[in-house]
Amino acid sequence: MRNDQLSVQSMDFAVSIIDLVKDLKSKRESIISNQIGRCGTSIGANIREAQYAHGRADFIAKLQIALKEANETGYWLELLYRTKYLSEVEYKALDTACTSIRVMLISSINTSKKNNKLPHTTSEETRT
Repeated sequence: MRNDQLSVQSMDFAVSIIDLVKDLKSKRESIISNQIGRCGTSIGANIREAQYAHGRADFIAKLQIALKEANETGYWLELLYRTKYLSEVEYKALDTACTSIRVMLISSINTSKKNNKLPHTTSEETRT
């Protein structure tokens, strides 16, 4: 099941982010570590919230928030790489995992949006 795979991958990614934050803090880097810690772990939390959403619109909204958090995480990862806090190998591994989650989120959001549309109805038909 795609959502289950998404939940597992986002949890695994959050664990990797927490490990990264521990390493950054041991190097006395706190500004970026706090930022990436928040957004990198928020991805999975929003995916988990979406599982108990109040309808399809809420489900989509939670996944969109997770997508925004994943995109922000990608930014911080690149910044850590460019400032030499991450090696190329570490960066590529984390960025690949983050990108994979983003791709799955986009797919889930698009699928949910398509399933949300009523076939062959206009807005006037749905009001009556």
